[in-house]
Amino acid sequence: MEKEVRAALYARCSTHDKGQDPELQLVPLREYCQRRGYTIASEYVDNGVSGSKDRRPQLDRLMDAARKRQIDVVLVWKLDRFGRSLKQLVTALDELSSIGIGFVSYQDNIDLTTAQGRLMFHIIGAMAEFERELIKERVKAGLENARRKGVRLGRKPVPPIDRQKILDAHAEHPDLSVSALATITKAKRSSVYKTLSMFRAGKLDREGFEYANSMFMN
Repeated sequence: MEKEVRAALYARCSTHDKGQDPELQLVPLREYCQRRGYTIASEYVDNGVSGSKDRRPQLDRLMDAARKRQIDVVLVWKLDRFGRSLKQLVTALDELSSIGIGFVSYQDNIDLTTAQGRLMFHIIGAMAEFERELIKERVKAGLENARRKGVRLGRKPVPPIDRQKILDAHAEHPDLSVSALATITKAKRSSVYKTLSMFRAGKLDREGFEYANSMFMN
C-alpha cells in the first residue's frame, strides 16, 4: 500500500486591486496533485503581500507545518512566488530538503523529489553563492575607490577625555553636579563621572594624569 503524500500549496499575489487572483496559481497546482495522487493537506495564500517583505504570514505558517512534519511536499506556481531573493530561496529549500520535505515549482519544471530536480537545486545554490561573491567584490571595489579618494572609512575617532579640564572645573565649582560639569566642560556625563571617581580614589593627580602613567614616564 502506497504511503499518502500530503501536499501544501503556496500562492502569493502582490496586490489586491490589479486583477491578480491566487486561483490562477492554485488551480494548476490542484490539478498537478490530482495527477500525481497527492492529498492536498492545506493551501497557504499571501494575498496583497510583496515579495520583498521579510515576513509573509502564510509562508511562515507553511514552514512551521513543514518543521512539524505535517506535510510531505510543497508546491508553488513559480520560484519567485516563494522566495523574495535567491539567497532566501536557497535557504528555505535547503531547510525543506534537510527535514525530508519535497518541493515542486510548477512553471519552472523543478521537482526536488527527483534526481534531476536535486541537481537543479545544486545549480541554484551555486548561483546564489556566485551572487554573494559578486556583491562582496562590488563592496570591496567601492571601499578601495573611497580610500583612493581620501574618504575616511569606519567610525569617527573618539576624542580623548580632557581630564584636567574636568578636574579644574570641579576645583572651581566643587558643588556642581556631574551633569552641570559635563555641560561646562562639554564632556560626556560618563567621562566626568569616571574622572571624578578616579580622582577621589587617588588614581589621578590634579593634572589629570594617572599616577601609574606619571611614574612610568618619570
